[in-house]
Amino acid sequence: MSVELYHFEPNANGGKPIIALKEKGVAFTSHWVDLLNGQQYEPEYLAVNPKGQVPTLVHDGTVIWESTPMGEYIDEAFEGPSLRPEDPVERARMRNWSRFGDEFLGPSLSMIGWSSFIAPMMKQKDPAELEAFQRKIPTAERREAWRKTIESDFSEEELAESRRRLAVSAERLEEQLSRTEWLAGSSYSLADINLFNMAAGLPMMVPHVANAERAPHLLRWIERIRARPAVAAAMALSRNAFQRGR
Repeated sequence: MSVELYHFEPNANGGKPIIALKEKGVAFTSHWVDLLNGQQYEPEYLAVNPKGQVPTLVHDGTVIWESTPMGEYIDEAFEGPSLRPEDPVERARMRNWSRFGDEFLGPSLSMIGWSSFIAPMMKQKDPAELEAFQRKIPTAERREAWRKTIESDFSEEELAESRRRLAVSAERLEEQLSRTEWLAGSSYSLADINLFNMAAGLPMMVPHVANAERAPHLLRWIERIRARPAVAAAMALSRNAFQRGR
């Protein structure tokens, strides 16, 4: 059996399949893709994923894209502890939370993160290098996303709305985790894996909401997941010292 995973840091989307594979005990070949230097747009990677998106899972020659469906594929395709609840209500809740992460929390977290951290890093690059980087991008959607980042073209209204959504996300997570041990209910699942790396940034991004007084259940949930051996093993794949020590 051959399992390969192309990924960047084990956070946000990249962290989902890494943690899932580690939880299932699946041995895989890790290919670290340098997103900030455009490695995802090189011909070698585009041959694997023509959109230049990361992560990508390759299992015995079958290529799987999109990080959230990737988790369900990993749970179905490999032996090991189940990452989906048996109860149909909890399984539906697992999918609802995963969708919430993809459509509400994730995009807002990305906008704040790219504006605060990635844009200053890109400004340090040579303009000719940045122009060459942008020419490699195969889709108009990603070209526009990188343009906004490189030019720091985020309006105050966009950033304010993203911060509002992060605060709402912290409140919703706290409310759920005050009633159930895990996001789907009584069992640790893909919902927890899919939301963990996003939610782990909330205490830093919205400390006025994601703190020990207002969100104690959320903070305890973050620490319980962080302490899992599979998650620690996933974080060890990081090339960022801060990420490994979070």
